[in-house]
Amino acid sequence: MDFFQIVEDRRSMRKYADTPVEAQKLQKILEAVNRAPSAGNLQAYEVYVVRKPEQRRELVKASGEQEFLAEAPLVLIFCAEPDRAAERYKKRGTQLYCIQDATIACTFAMLAAKAQGLDTVWVGAFDEAAVSEIVHIPSGQRPIAMLPIGYAGKMPSVRPRRELSDLIHEV
Repeated sequence: MDFFQIVEDRRSMRKYADTPVEAQKLQKILEAVNRAPSAGNLQAYEVYVVRKPEQRRELVKASGEQEFLAEAPLVLIFCAEPDRAAERYKKRGTQLYCIQDATIACTFAMLAAKAQGLDTVWVGAFDEAAVSEIVHIPSGQRPIAMLPIGYAGKMPSVRPRRELSDLIHEV
């Protein structure tokens, strides 16, 4: 699939089919995550794969009842790992770079999923402490984004975007 077509076709999926994600597709997504650029190539993030239905149902509660987290056959949780960035980048590494690293990795996962005919939606609204407890995330790591992955149940319509002239500023 052409990269620009992937970007054009990607939608925020909130309805998933009851179809498992094949192991080889997940593996390709995880390999793409591992190739994501990061500050100083430190990869100051960790990723948790959540498959168990009971954990996904708990994630629904932790996210203000976003039901699609339980519908999708798996959820990736991207966590910032400040300690990995601290030595080289000090405060900026712990407060910004590790978060950027986790979000870039999540974006790579979204695009890798779409390239294989899967859909996702970025979830940023959740109780970090509750998510950490549900998935047993070690202290020191901070959940930044959750990414349910699966096959589309109902394709959402195209949403309007800002005009480039409103978004881009040449200086």
